[in-house]
Amino acid sequence: MTASQFDCQYCSVSLLGKKFMLKDGNPYCLKCYDRVFCNYCEECKEAIESGSKDLCYKGRHWHEICFNCAKCNHSLVEKPFAAKDERLLCSECYSDECSSKCFHCKKTIMPGSRKMEFKGNYWHETCFVCEHCRQPIGTKPLISKESGNYCVRCFQKEFAPSCNFCKKVITSGWITFHDQPWHKECFLCSGCRKELCDEEFMSRDDYPFCLDCYNHLYAKKCVACTKPITGLRGAKFICFQDRQWHSECFNCGKCSVSLVGEGFLTQDKEIFCRKCGSGMETDI
Repeated sequence: MTASQFDCQYCSVSLLGKKFMLKDGNPYCLKCYDRVFCNYCEECKEAIESGSKDLCYKGRHWHEICFNCAKCNHSLVEKPFAAKDERLLCSECYSDECSSKCFHCKKTIMPGSRKMEFKGNYWHETCFVCEHCRQPIGTKPLISKESGNYCVRCFQKEFAPSCNFCKKVITSGWITFHDQPWHKECFLCSGCRKELCDEEFMSRDDYPFCLDCYNHLYAKKCVACTKPITGLRGAKFICFQDRQWHSECFNCGKCSVSLVGEGFLTQDKEIFCRKCGSGMETDI
């Protein structure tokens, strides 16, 4: 480099015997270098001159003495920090301001530590435990009640109903019969052992029966049609002495007119309307 080449690239002043800065291979006096190339501090907005240390983070620059936590103002030089909403925070302030709080102990869940999330709340892993056995739940299945969270085993032990038939815990949908819970697969006809959960059924002496078994074992038979009288779905029937009729079968044995709510006459096992039974001995 010749003497003429050793001049400030910007103001042409000789740099012989003076401090200077190089930029893209060209020399600059300190004054020109600062004027043309220096960065401005994010904090104080003053130029970061060539004689000062320039601290840079994601394209932003600070004087060394200005590189501080935005909350507690402690220096961040050579210390861990984090950014939030364009602010730089030391680890302690970032944790206090930005980290989740444990739903159980209310303390900060420090960045990098494992946290559990459930229904919009957060726990330390060691705080997220079963309310009954106090063992960590982790990622295992759980059941939640107002009183707390429970592992499946404890919930079943403490709260789940037991089947009236097999006495085992019921963990999903069940049938209620005589105010007692039953597994669907345990709710069977007491006669033929058919599952009744999706069937119509009748009860006898606190035992359930499918319609076929109930009709075969217990149902009265209609005198007229000989079919069982079940009374299902509000069906009405007529009783007289030791005989029964479906209401639609309670008709005059001669003219077939309905006798429901009407006076009638009997002879042997037959029933008649007053008109057809005129002159007969038994009048009801």
